[in-house]
Amino acid sequence: MATTQTALSEPARVEPAPEPTQPVRRTDLLLVAGVAVALGAVLVGIHAAGISVGYFFQPTGVFIVLGGTFGVMLVTTPRNSLINSFRRVYELGKTQEYSRESLIEQIIYYTRVARRGGIVAVEPLLARAEHPFLGQALQLAIDISNRQELQLLLENEVKLRERQGESDAKTLEVAGGFAPTIGILGTVVGLIEVLRQFSNLQAVGAGIGTAFVSTIYGLALANLLLLPAAHRIRARVAEDFETQEMIVEGVLAFMDTVHPSLIRMRLGAFLRPADARSAGRPSMDKPQPVQ
Repeated sequence: MATTQTALSEPARVEPAPEPTQPVRRTDLLLVAGVAVALGAVLVGIHAAGISVGYFFQPTGVFIVLGGTFGVMLVTTPRNSLINSFRRVYELGKTQEYSRESLIEQIIYYTRVARRGGIVAVEPLLARAEHPFLGQALQLAIDISNRQELQLLLENEVKLRERQGESDAKTLEVAGGFAPTIGILGTVVGLIEVLRQFSNLQAVGAGIGTAFVSTIYGLALANLLLLPAAHRIRARVAEDFETQEMIVEGVLAFMDTVHPSLIRMRLGAFLRPADARSAGRPSMDKPQPVQ
C-alpha cells in the first residue's frame, strides 16, 4: 500500500504539471461583423434606390414568412433535434477556443506521469484536464485495458459528436431552403389582395410593391441568416473534430506508452502556426528534447 502511494505522489513531486490554459470564451466578433455588414449593405442599397426603409415593414409578410418557416422546422425536425439546433445557434454568438499547443503539453505530461508511476497514477490528476474530452478519454484509457476497444469507443464518440453538429446545421439548411418559397407564398397572398382592388389603379401599383416584400423577407431570412448560420455551425464542428481527433491520437499514444518526444511529433501535425504563437511557445515543427 505504501509503495502505491509513493508511486502516485512521485510524478507530481518530480515534475510539476503544466498550468492548464483556460479556454477562451468570448464574443465571436467576426460573426457579429458579418451580420452587420450584410444587413448594412442591404439597407444602404435600399436607401440608394430612394425607397424608404419603413416601406418594407409589412406585418402580413412577417407573419407568413417567419411563421411559415418556423412551422416547417417543426414538421421536418424532431423535438430534441430542434432544441439542440436552437441551442447551437444561441452558442454561435460566443466562441470557445482551446489551445492545441496547451493540450499537447498536457498529454505529454500525463504520459510522463504514466511512464514513471504507472497508468493508474494519472487518475488523481484528471481533474486538471483542460478539455473535457481529454479527461473523459484518459479516464477510459485507465478503465479499459483493450486498446482496440478503447480506439473504437473514442472514434465512435468523435463521429457521434460530428454527426450531431451536422444534424443541427441541416435543420437550419432545410429551413433556409423553404424560406424563399414561403416568401413567394406571401407574395401570392398579396397579389390576391391586389386583384380584389383591381378597379383602383393607384392601389394596384402600391399593392404589387407591397406583395413582393414577402419575397424579400424569404430571401433575406434564408441567405442572410439561416444558411450562413448552418455553414458557421459546420465550420465550428470541423474545428472541434480536429481537436478531438488530436486528443484521440494522443490518448492512444499515451496508452501505448509512446515516448513523449514521439507524441509531440505525432500531434504536431494537428498544430497550426497560430496555435504555437498564441500560447507563446515554440512551434511543434521543432520538437524539444524530452527528459
